Amino acid sequence: MNAPASSPIPAVPKSRAETTFRFLAEPTSVNFGGKVHGGALMKWIDETAYACAAMWSGRYAVTVSVGNIRFRRPILVGNLVDLRARVVTTGRTSMHIHISVHAGDPKVGELEQTTDCLMVFVAVDEKGQPTPVPSFVPETEEEKRLASPDI
Repeated sequence: MNAPASSPIPAVPKSRAETTFRFLAEPTSVNFGGKVHGGALMKWIDETAYACAAMWSGRYAVTVSVGNIRFRRPILVGNLVDLRARVVTTGRTSMHIHISVHAGDPKVGELEQTTDCLMVFVAVDEKGQPTPVPSFVPETEEEKRLASPDI
């Protein structure tokens, strides 16, 4: 008996390819120098990227890799922190998510980039097995740049 053909993956609106988290850095997240601890920042990055991957795939997703993380400047207690995650390309079951972090004084309103990285997530089914995700094809120059392995 032949296995049933897998149903096509429905198209996903491009608006589901991006997630933003925004909040104030609290004293519980800083080190002795008054700057956000790198581990706290990496947790925020993982949570933001997970939300993006889950929204895009409609599935639970697991972190497979974190690459090219760049800590450009510190985040201070009281800073407004803005994390933006977006799908930049997909494989059959994987999603490459670029995360950029900006922070600054909320009274000034100008946020500067502090960190960025690229993460890969794999969507899994109820049994924990990799499952196909909707295709994302970079269209704009910015999307193509972020999808490049050279970032």
